[in-house]
Amino acid sequence: MPDHFSEPLDARSRKARRIKANRDTDRFGQVSEAIARFTGTPRFLAYLTVFVSVWLAWNTWGPEALRFDSAALGFTALTLMLSLQASYSSPLILLAQNRQDDRNKVAAEQDRQRAERNLADTEYLAREIAGMRMTLGDMATRDFVRSELRDMIDELDRERTDRLKEREERIKQLQEEIEELRGERGEE
Repeated sequence: MPDHFSEPLDARSRKARRIKANRDTDRFGQVSEAIARFTGTPRFLAYLTVFVSVWLAWNTWGPEALRFDSAALGFTALTLMLSLQASYSSPLILLAQNRQDDRNKVAAEQDRQRAERNLADTEYLAREIAGMRMTLGDMATRDFVRSELRDMIDELDRERTDRLKEREERIKQLQEEIEELRGERGEE
């Protein structure tokens, strides 16, 4: 049989021991929480009251030969039993509170991480919206495009009107030149 202290443990065996220890600790914690939860219920108080009442009644009015805790000694056995129950209940309650504190810490950390992610997402969305607003600010609106098209149509109309006037003037000039040429040739 190998000496356990002279040889190092392999990684698997250490991990298996940790897992088993964690399971045992967790199981013990769950049992202690269940007990702590039960001792804080009205049902437990009712059971304890009935138990103490029966104990006191039996040891006060029961047959003297069957009494096991003397009223003359202040119910010493009952006092010791209640002290024992209290001495176990207190650490179980503290253990349950510690486990709840640990769960609360984990939940608070998860909430903090979730809040950080939400903040980062919100900041990202705010930057995206600002970028879109800037892009939309640079984009032409429908009214702007319409006004530009109207201006272009008006300019084209003016150019067409100018070209028509120039053409009419050119036609007049050509007609005058034709008449002059006819007049010079003597044609009329």
